[in-house]
Amino acid sequence: MLKIKRVYDDPGPSDGFRVLIDRLWPRGLSKDNAKVALWLKEIAPSMELRKSFGHDPAKWEEFEAKYERELDRKQELVSQIKDLEQKYKVVTLVYGSKDQQHNDAVVLLARLRKTKGKRCASRG
Repeated sequence: MLKIKRVYDDPGPSDGFRVLIDRLWPRGLSKDNAKVALWLKEIAPSMELRKSFGHDPAKWEEFEAKYERELDRKQELVSQIKDLEQKYKVVTLVYGSKDQQHNDAVVLLARLRKTKGKRCASRG
């Protein structure tokens, strides 16, 4: 099972394996308090895309489409998360954004669910 959660929310046993998917480490949060098992910053949106979006909901559809295209080029990382789900059964993708509806985790989770069970060609 894949879930998303703000990294600032209290970690819990139901989170399973926690993966931080942001390019930047969350401000004011120590590594001990974050309880992150893996920081997969390479799967985050590019700095250029992140800055152009600026967490502006009016730019959401454009951000979503562009990040989807970036994820097309990051299939190895998408597969890595799927592998973690197979191994740990529960994987929580954690992110720092205050906006829980308009952030990269929402797009990534949708991609992972859409391609559930599919593998990228290079991973067999």
